[in-house]
Amino acid sequence: MASSLNPISFPGYPTSFNETLIKSNRPLTPSVHATDFLTKRSQLFSVQKGLTSSSWHAKTPIHAHASICVSKSMRWWEKTLKPNMIEINSAQELVDTLSNSGDRLVIVEFYSPGCGGCKSLHPKICQLAESNPNTIFLQVNYEELKPMCHSLHIHVLPFFRFYKGSQGKLCSFSCTIATIKKFKDAVSKHKNDACDLNLGPAKGLEESELLTLSSIGQISYHLPQKSNEEDVVLEEMNPSINKLLLA
Repeated sequence: MASSLNPISFPGYPTSFNETLIKSNRPLTPSVHATDFLTKRSQLFSVQKGLTSSSWHAKTPIHAHASICVSKSMRWWEKTLKPNMIEINSAQELVDTLSNSGDRLVIVEFYSPGCGGCKSLHPKICQLAESNPNTIFLQVNYEELKPMCHSLHIHVLPFFRFYKGSQGKLCSFSCTIATIKKFKDAVSKHKNDACDLNLGPAKGLEESELLTLSSIGQISYHLPQKSNEEDVVLEEMNPSINKLLLA
């Protein structure tokens, strides 16, 4: 009775070798060479698998380390700051700082970490802050204070606002490294402006801006009540107005 054998082949050996095994009708016992081949192939596969696994774990910490380095290197807005440069962290802090600035010139800079124009201009702003120590430079990160910036209608970056004492806002404009002269001229023009403190405290933001910020919960603000002196003046004016109307 003839026995039937299913074709068996060993990878890496010629077809004639596999056919000889089938025709010999002998018990199939792998030779020493075949056993060595299979053993080495298995070992090679294990080594390759180990290398693949090791390389995966090795890449992970390297990639994470690179990400941390990049994030730190991008914090250009924290470099070369001067003592008269203040980072604003909330709308309330901006309002309070402007209100307590006295008769000093205050320049508010609106910037974004991802703004290329802001980054290139930053060293120049630091130099101007150093050469004008009596001027206060306030830095506002647009990305961190978007609700406030939207309320103040800041749509272009970098953007600057100039304030001084009871005069309030003097001017506002956008500026880049190519138009830095406009910024320098504004500083020279307003830093020596006389400011009469008898006209009242530093004004800061407009009343409409304060009301808007208050309505969205950014600051705590209430309309100032009329003083008694103002009421007396109005009462004294009323008789005079009545006489004119009756004449």
